[in-house]
Amino acid sequence: MISAQKVNIAAREAVGEIERRAGRKGTYIIGAIAILVVAFLLYRFFGNAKEAPPPPPPRPVAVARVVTKDVPLYLDEIGTCAANESVQVQAQVSGQIVSRNFKDGADIKKGEVLFIIDKRPYQAALDAAKADDMLAQANLKRQEELKAKGVTASQDLDTAKANAMRTSAAVAAAQVNLDYCTITSPIDGRAGLRQIDVGNTVSAGSGGAVLVQIDNLDPIYTDFTVAEPDLPLVRKYLNGPNLKVLTDAENDGFAAQEGHLYFIANTVQPGTGTVQARATTSNPKHQLWPSQFVHVRLILDVLKNARLVPNGAIQTGENGPYVFVVKKDSTLDLRPVTPGQKQDNDLTVITKGVEADEDVVTLGQLQLAPGEKVAIKETEKPAPNEQASPNDTGGNG
Repeated sequence: MISAQKVNIAAREAVGEIERRAGRKGTYIIGAIAILVVAFLLYRFFGNAKEAPPPPPPRPVAVARVVTKDVPLYLDEIGTCAANESVQVQAQVSGQIVSRNFKDGADIKKGEVLFIIDKRPYQAALDAAKADDMLAQANLKRQEELKAKGVTASQDLDTAKANAMRTSAAVAAAQVNLDYCTITSPIDGRAGLRQIDVGNTVSAGSGGAVLVQIDNLDPIYTDFTVAEPDLPLVRKYLNGPNLKVLTDAENDGFAAQEGHLYFIANTVQPGTGTVQARATTSNPKHQLWPSQFVHVRLILDVLKNARLVPNGAIQTGENGPYVFVVKKDSTLDLRPVTPGQKQDNDLTVITKGVEADEDVVTLGQLQLAPGEKVAIKETEKPAPNEQASPNDTGGNG
């Protein structure tokens, strides 16, 4: 306003000066021009001051639909495998190895011949025992005949019976030793490296050398631990119908193998705060090996009709996790949420805060505010394995 007054005063002074120099008619012409110039300047000054900036366009965002499906409730652990049966084969009689009847690393059936020890000494011992037994049995028969005629003492008959029993037992023992010369596999399994070659002499009993080790790999044990804070959850579902264990070796090209929980310890290990657990896992193709490190997923239950959103939709603020929900009028609603377990297809269970078929913002949340209008530039499709079963492996525990 002050600037306008200064312009008017300057204009009047200029007009008075012109009137003195050019006369009244010239004054009118020049005054009209000056008024037009002043009006133009005032219009530019006040017109630009009143012009408001245009409203900003809606922010572009990517959204995804809240989906519902059955997903597993699980714990992920690291474990190792162990043979469900392991036998160190040793000789039961002493002697020289004369034959080896298997290849190292071969699959062995129960009862299959592994080694043969020289049988000749044991065959001779059996023949001698049979001869002694034959004589004792004949003597017993004579004593029984004499006793029937009343011409022998009862003591002689008892002695003959005892000798016959002793020689029969000696025959049986000699036969057992001869049978031990043929060493067979006590279990089905896979043979390791042989420790004794043909021509070596072995000793009997536990002090003797181990000839070979055989491990049964199907089924196989999966050993892992459960952290003490997770123990109440495990106990809750311990006898549930959906309880199972998935074992997966990393980068082996095989799918995770399903098994069942076989054992869980009744004490917490001091110092580690964990509880030992063991599962029995099917291993028909021997894809799992003893002492191999594996990923273990203990599936406790199945969450029916769980609501899931992409992991990128969940933001964390001062008041905790939240998501932006896009309403039907394209405005935003900020929703506090309670996230549940993450799943393998980059989705997270939301136990509270969203409903099925709502749209949540997954990209572009920076500087968004509740009530703000947005423009949807992309709608994320559900992951290809959205309808996957609760048997999926991997993910976060």
